[in-house]
Amino acid sequence: MATQPQRIEEHPDLMSLRARYAQASASPVAQAVEGLILLSGLYLAISPWIVGFSGASSITVNNLILGIAVAVLALGFGSVYERTYGMGWVAAAIGVWTIVAPWAVTGNVDTTKTVTSNVIVGAAVMILGIATSALGRMRRT
Repeated sequence: MATQPQRIEEHPDLMSLRARYAQASASPVAQAVEGLILLSGLYLAISPWIVGFSGASSITVNNLILGIAVAVLALGFGSVYERTYGMGWVAAAIGVWTIVAPWAVTGNVDTTKTVTSNVIVGAAVMILGIATSALGRMRRT
């Protein structure tokens, strides 16, 4: 007589993996990374008005939408890391797009303020996204 297959939610490997991710998300390093991603996303969303390139509507809309997306990702990392740790690559991809967006979206770059702002915040989001993905792989001793 065959035994009933075990439900995936009760699998010992999955339970230990969730416990490891929960432990990783509770570390001060993870909380700092999550906070920095949130701040980077908020800055990206309001950067056209802070830096002064809100007149360029395409890059303004781009930064606003991507900034909100990064902030929402950061809130997910902070609240349910064990379910969103794999989304760190999305933040990294948004960071790369933020770097190239001044040229890709507008076709020409009006000022160095736009490029400088986007490259700095894009690099920060990319690095923090990669760090978020790596947090679950770190072993605490």
